Amino acid sequence: MTDGERLTRLEERYTHLQRHLGEQDLVILELSREVDRLKKELVALRGRFEVAHASGDEPASDRPPHY
Repeated sequence: MTDGERLTRLEERYTHLQRHLGEQDLVILELSREVDRLKKELVALRGRFEVAHASGDEPASDRPPHY
């Protein structure tokens, strides 16, 4: 293998790695946004739970009328 062929192979590998890194960056950014959205949803759900718990409403313990 000549030096020119080795250099060409290294450039091809480098280009492939650059493309792969760009794709990973996009995936990580998307996952970060999803985590942020889920955190906000969790905070909202915790707030609703605290309000329901503070008011004495406990829907988990309420039995339907047919029992």
